Amino acid sequence: MKVAIASDHTALPMKDEIKSELEELKIEFVDLGPFSIERVDYPDFALKVVELVASGEVDKGILICGTGIGMSIMANKVKGIRCALAHDTFSAKYTRLHNDSNVLALGQRVIGHGLAREIVNVWLNTEYEAGRHAVRVQKIADYENERN
Repeated sequence: MKVAIASDHTALPMKDEIKSELEELKIEFVDLGPFSIERVDYPDFALKVVELVASGEVDKGILICGTGIGMSIMANKVKGIRCALAHDTFSAKYTRLHNDSNVLALGQRVIGHGLAREIVNVWLNTEYEAGRHAVRVQKIADYENERN
């Protein structure tokens, strides 16, 4: 598995924490920035990650901003992206089980670093159930295909 990760300037500390978790899990990742606390615009960094996920160059993406909301909104504008904002492990688990999310959004100002690590661990280690959920996920894909 290969993961792309990015944040905005406010979320650099959490991004570093998540990178440590990925290293401990022995998961290959690419950090797409930013690399300083200089102000940046979160849509630019969300797009860097989701374009790699949508193209298949990486398997999953992780986005972090102040709340995770802006990143998730931007990410979900891209065809093929199912970005889920999770602030607890239950949501992280079920967004993989039922929705086959391929991008995770987190909020630096909403959750602590320890919980963020747990969420990432659960999200990365939960497989999509498919089955009855596949019909619903396919409806999302069908709508995207009709609109684009």
